[in-house]
Amino acid sequence: MTATKQYDHNETKRKICVYSGSFNPIHNGHIALAEYLIDCRIVDEVWVVISPQNPLKPANELIDDTLRLKMAKMAFEGKSGIKVSDVEFYLPKPNYTIDTLNFLQSQYSKLNFCLLIGEDNIASFHKWKNSEEILQKYPVIVYPRHTVYNSRYNKSSYRNMRFIDAPIINISSTDIRNKIKQNLSISGLLPESVIDFIYQNRLYEA
Repeated sequence: MTATKQYDHNETKRKICVYSGSFNPIHNGHIALAEYLIDCRIVDEVWVVISPQNPLKPANELIDDTLRLKMAKMAFEGKSGIKVSDVEFYLPKPNYTIDTLNFLQSQYSKLNFCLLIGEDNIASFHKWKNSEEILQKYPVIVYPRHTVYNSRYNKSSYRNMRFIDAPIINISSTDIRNKIKQNLSISGLLPESVIDFIYQNRLYEA
């Protein structure tokens, strides 16, 4: 398991944001959002958790876990307050957010964990495993997305959710994969080190 900082048991509780996703591949939008949370002091640290498989999403086009982990580590190398974790690689499959949060809290009892989700996840949040338990135990930070979600689940539907005014960056992993398949430029969408890694390993071409 990827090592994280070892905390002194006497240390004042720090707020750690769990930012989980497939990151297939990681891109500049992901990086900007994580940096925003740190720069605006919304949280003390962001832990980027690479998910082997989202139970609510199809597995097609999802490349090997270790490749996505390597790209994420490249993207966040040297960025203060942001760590990349492979914790879900070692948890029972399929991975559920509540299980990941509970595991991290059990391992780091002196830290305060919260969860980051996109606004588009609100419509399906009630389908998440033990969604009520998530809200009871962990604050949820919601970042804006260009999306229309079911009005039944609006911003006032869930307690313990905080909507942040983060910038909307129109970059998506799906678009990047499509550009690669079409042999179009992806310059400026990902860090150069990640772009080089993708081309060197011929990822997303098929």
